[in-house]
Amino acid sequence: MAVFVVVFCVVLGFCICCTALLRWNEVRYRKKGLPPGTMGWPLFGETTDFLREGPNFMKKQRARYGSFFKSHILGCPTIVSMDPELNKYILLNEGKGLVPGYPQSMLDILGKCNIAAVHGSAHKKIRGALLNIIRPTMIRDHLLLTIDEFMRSHLSNWDGKIIDIQEKTKEMALLSSLKQIAGVDADLVREAFKPEFQKLVLGTISLPINLPGTNYHSGSQARKNIIKLWAEILQRRRDSPNNTCKDMLGFLMKTEDHHSRYKLNDEEIVDQIIAILYSGFETVSTTSMMAVKYLHDNPRALQELREEHLAIRKEKGSEDPEKGSEDSITWSDYKSMSFTRAVILETARLATVVNGVLRKTTQEMELNGYIIPIGWRIYVYTREINYDPILYPEPFTFNPWRWMDKKLETHNYFLLFGGGGRLCPGKELGIVEISTFLHHFVTRYRWEEVGGDKLIKFPRVAAPNGLHIRVSNY
Repeated sequence: MAVFVVVFCVVLGFCICCTALLRWNEVRYRKKGLPPGTMGWPLFGETTDFLREGPNFMKKQRARYGSFFKSHILGCPTIVSMDPELNKYILLNEGKGLVPGYPQSMLDILGKCNIAAVHGSAHKKIRGALLNIIRPTMIRDHLLLTIDEFMRSHLSNWDGKIIDIQEKTKEMALLSSLKQIAGVDADLVREAFKPEFQKLVLGTISLPINLPGTNYHSGSQARKNIIKLWAEILQRRRDSPNNTCKDMLGFLMKTEDHHSRYKLNDEEIVDQIIAILYSGFETVSTTSMMAVKYLHDNPRALQELREEHLAIRKEKGSEDPEKGSEDSITWSDYKSMSFTRAVILETARLATVVNGVLRKTTQEMELNGYIIPIGWRIYVYTREINYDPILYPEPFTFNPWRWMDKKLETHNYFLLFGGGGRLCPGKELGIVEISTFLHHFVTRYRWEEVGGDKLIKFPRVAAPNGLHIRVSNY
């Protein structure tokens, strides 16, 4: 009996303490003018519920508080905006009290000079330098050939094998970007770079606790090792009297010229390399994997896509994918891939690789009739717009034909690649990479899924146990 009383008292005390903590945290953030919402636990807020429930958490909060509410997620007090008009306003008005607001772990590990972290004149300079190396003429004249050669090599010898397409597309996205950035030097650092990069990625989505054994600590150490690798490449190129590399790094290094419009120092160059690798890794790999999944599940779409690419092979003088694969894809070939582009956009919409973007207030400001304190994050949650039945009839159906209407790609709420001054500078390069991958994949192979692998859609699209397919020659 005495034991029961003790246990009861402990449980009761624990419940009282938890209730008191939750109550205290709510009172702490009950400032006049803030939108409605809940703040959860001290320090952790509602991050656990947000990550566990994902879109359902957002829908539940919107049902209770409307499309503009407060919360405490990812380590800081946050305003969540699910209003399309307001989201558009926020994205188009950076600088008017708003700057990028990404989590501290991401800013620390990706670097203070990366394009997602800077704003104002620094952002203008960095964005200009990046656009200079991934502009359409650069892709056409230099990068497309590199991408095509890599894809042909990467997709060779898959016949008769069961492969994990998730693992293959991750490897593809990382190594293809490395090749575009560093050319021949990519082979020298590839094996050393891969494990460090994986640690870096995990570190960006962790709590910023710098203790041994934590993902943040591991990611921070990986960043130091990656900086050292790229510093050695930079120095080796400077020491080479005949350095005429036509890769991204070569063009970034030209910004060191005093006459360059976008002069970058070594720290800025390395941070942009990390940013290109990081942003392209997630979007290109996941969209490629999900395109393979959706095409497998939609034979009519696969047939139309395959016919588009076989027509390109035929025009090159061979319908044999093995023989034709020796002829590189040209810019005009890429521009003719209208249905392929539609498949990629529909995959990005339906899978929702990017759920939203974060901003931070630099001053107290009014939004939607509420007063937002300085230093708060604003989560521009764009996921739901992808499933708006007015914009996208039958929104949960894979229908790439909807994108054949080019106006859909320019409507006011098209936010698959961000918006405003933060529109993803690598949008076209990413589409080129995925298009080239699909070209060689569908003209070489047919495939079927094995194992019934599970997919999750939040916080990132992933197959926890891999996505396995049996591949055979087409």
